[in-house]
Amino acid sequence: MDIKEIQHLIKFVAKSGAKEVKLEMEDVKITIKTGSDPVQIDTNSLVHQVQTVPSPAIVTSSAPSVIENPKVEEKVAPDEENLVNIKSPIIGTFYRKSAPDKPPFVQVGDTIKEGDVLCVIEAMKLFNEIESEVSGTIVKILVDDASPVEFDQPLFVIKPS
Repeated sequence: MDIKEIQHLIKFVAKSGAKEVKLEMEDVKITIKTGSDPVQIDTNSLVHQVQTVPSPAIVTSSAPSVIENPKVEEKVAPDEENLVNIKSPIIGTFYRKSAPDKPPFVQVGDTIKEGDVLCVIEAMKLFNEIESEVSGTIVKILVDDASPVEFDQPLFVIKPS
């Protein structure tokens, strides 16, 4: 696979809206993650730096590797400047409902009050309720149910009332 094919793959992934794509061939392993600045291609100690418009990150190698998620700063459009991000206070697993057979705590479009429970985060077998810091309307839920979350990772976007 040459650099042109990799660049076309990067553009395709960026346009598709996928957050991460992994491709494994006989001697090359490629992981493309969107949301990072540089694109790094590493094939058997050969390293190229490529800059792309949508800024996805790519790492290729013939050996397995661990790729850390870079912190992504969310950019807010001018008309959305008054929106509030509710962030995770701990590392753990994000759950939208208290039990598998229960309804989610909140949905997009729900009106909430300060102190309402938005989700739970499980850390070390303890379930911690995450409460809203503001009253308003849920605009966006940024994390999928049963997904791992990091400290200070945005979970919800709320339009204050």
